[in-house]
Amino acid sequence: MTIARIEPFILHVPVTGSSISDSTHTLSHWGVVGCRIHTHDGFTGTGFTGTHADIEGDRLIARCIERSCAPLLDNEDEDDIARLWLKIARHPPLQWIGRAGITHLALAAIDIALWDLKAQRAGQPLWRLLGGATRPVVTAYNTDIGWLSISDEDLAAGARRAVQEEGFRGVKIKIGSPDLARDLRRLAAVRKAIGPGVMMATDVNGRWDLPTALRFTREAAGLDVFWIEEPLWYDDLAGHEALARASSVPVALGEQLYTAEAFAEFIRRGALHFVQPDVTRLAGITEYIRVAEAAHAARLPVVAHAGDMGQVHAHLSHWHPATTLFEYIPWIRACFEDPVTVVDGNLKRPEWPGAGTAIRAEAFERYARPLG
Repeated sequence: MTIARIEPFILHVPVTGSSISDSTHTLSHWGVVGCRIHTHDGFTGTGFTGTHADIEGDRLIARCIERSCAPLLDNEDEDDIARLWLKIARHPPLQWIGRAGITHLALAAIDIALWDLKAQRAGQPLWRLLGGATRPVVTAYNTDIGWLSISDEDLAAGARRAVQEEGFRGVKIKIGSPDLARDLRRLAAVRKAIGPGVMMATDVNGRWDLPTALRFTREAAGLDVFWIEEPLWYDDLAGHEALARASSVPVALGEQLYTAEAFAEFIRRGALHFVQPDVTRLAGITEYIRVAEAAHAARLPVVAHAGDMGQVHAHLSHWHPATTLFEYIPWIRACFEDPVTVVDGNLKRPEWPGAGTAIRAEAFERYARPLG
């Protein structure tokens, strides 16, 4: 039960269509950057973070795993997850150069791989290892139909198809156009297409200032917007606090918060209503659990951001009682031995042993990129 070697990897997987855009980013591929941890007795655990598939940035993460983190884990007992998390997170050289960003993403991949190993060795899916499912039904919402780069006509048609043909009971629409009127027009078209009673969330990806966000919440009053996600710059605690107090539309955020401490302050200040931790941005499952517990203590709902495209979060969403919804983006699901699946609008509970991170050999053959 000791670690023999750590093998970093980089995969670049195409998104739906040739590219997608939100208010801030344009992507053609999603980066799956992480490692496989091999034990001396033949087990292999897989963990990864999610990136925008910039090869140089991804190589920095892989190099951090290989050169800075792996030596700290040589011949360690892989079952000592909490201790190993602290060993890397509090390692003075790594702590000095960054308590977020590259070092955190590297730790996230390692921590997920260790939890994957633990669940595999127990012969259980992660949700069962953690204590069992508290959410027998987890409703999924579709984000992939809502990109800002999709035409108005195709946006409405895609939302209608997701609800009427694919069974989703929720969609998320990207907003944050230079012209707020365009955003409102697109949301009105989607609401007309999906009808009343279907969840319609929105996501600004940090684009707006506070006056614009307040104006949006006033002018969108008749559209039954479920939440407004990342309306302001990610670290603007005071702005989110002011918006959360003034807005009739709930505020959701978390994908750009890297630490449990950051979440704790947003929660304490009442600056959000939906808590959106992500195992690939936080330092893995270990820190995700801390954030989910803090949200639960404050009686706030948890809806994970799908930087892992849901593979790990499928387990955590069924397990943690604060979870209310699941974000579905299908870009990388074909890479996995046990891919995320939504049936009749609900997340199918994974049953394979592990954390849902086992990657098919064909995915490495097709999408692997050189480490440097």
